[in-house]
Amino acid sequence: MNTDRIFEIKTKTAFEAMALTIFRKQYAKNPVYREFCDYLGTKLTEVRKLTDIPFLPIGFFKSREIITQGEKSEVIFTSSGTTGNLTSKHLVSDLRIYEQSFHKAFQHFYGNVTDYCVLALLPSYLERQGSSLIYMVDALIKQSGYEKSGFYLDNIKELKTELQQLEAAGIKTLLIGVSFALLDMAEKYPMKLHNTIIMETGGMKGRRKELIRSELHRVLRSGFGVEKIHSEYGMTELLSQAYSNGNGSFETPPWMKVMIRDTEDPLTYQPTEKTGGINIIDLANVNSCAFIATQDLGKMHEDGSFEILGRFDNSDIRGCNLMVL
Repeated sequence: MNTDRIFEIKTKTAFEAMALTIFRKQYAKNPVYREFCDYLGTKLTEVRKLTDIPFLPIGFFKSREIITQGEKSEVIFTSSGTTGNLTSKHLVSDLRIYEQSFHKAFQHFYGNVTDYCVLALLPSYLERQGSSLIYMVDALIKQSGYEKSGFYLDNIKELKTELQQLEAAGIKTLLIGVSFALLDMAEKYPMKLHNTIIMETGGMKGRRKELIRSELHRVLRSGFGVEKIHSEYGMTELLSQAYSNGNGSFETPPWMKVMIRDTEDPLTYQPTEKTGGINIIDLANVNSCAFIATQDLGKMHEDGSFEILGRFDNSDIRGCNLMVL
């Protein structure tokens, strides 16, 4: 299929039509997904709307190779994991699709990346191989119109100086960082920023005590002297990202959709403002699996945005013990 059409979606009708087309393709050509659907007793002819589509539990990316028959992986993105835990592996057969996805999503929410100096404070990701986040941020840095764009590891004092110089020059800046590193910097080098977007990607990675997002953002707002903290919501198993501009709610690009499943009955869905498990349709995952049941808890708002509220206890998906396939 012409994957460029995925990123031309503009209406809910077009999204649903494309999602159903991709579902049929993945049922036919993705052995793991088809096995899962058959286990549920899914009948292809009865899948006529989004809520009829089965969502693959995200844990399958740890135990099985999720890829369309006939495709070969161009790169394998891997998740971070603690010692002894299995890590997720996302076999990506076409990096061009991933690049289209993150470039178009960034432009959708923030405009042209060439207008920004992009600074990245992602030490835990830089220290390992196979991070899809590092791949994305590296591409944004290279496309940025500023030679000072780049990664920072432990040299946060140098980063502080860079930020101050960019502020003095009135240059639009994006500082994207993992939560613990941004907290370290905000506490050690508090400052007042006016032209800089601070974007956290989540995660303490065992370096600091976990904080709820509202408390994290309160500390970061105070330390960087900004009115709001932006957030990026993505994961190894996805090729698309959702963004929050500081109000605590995330929005998806037109080719991505979040649905909230019931925590006790994963085949039914919650109404708006009700907490449940987060299911994600990511049409950019056209050659792996576009329909994923995550281990995150959240709720949808009336305006179509969604909120992340935490994770399932012990990262288990209750009521859906199908990981034995």
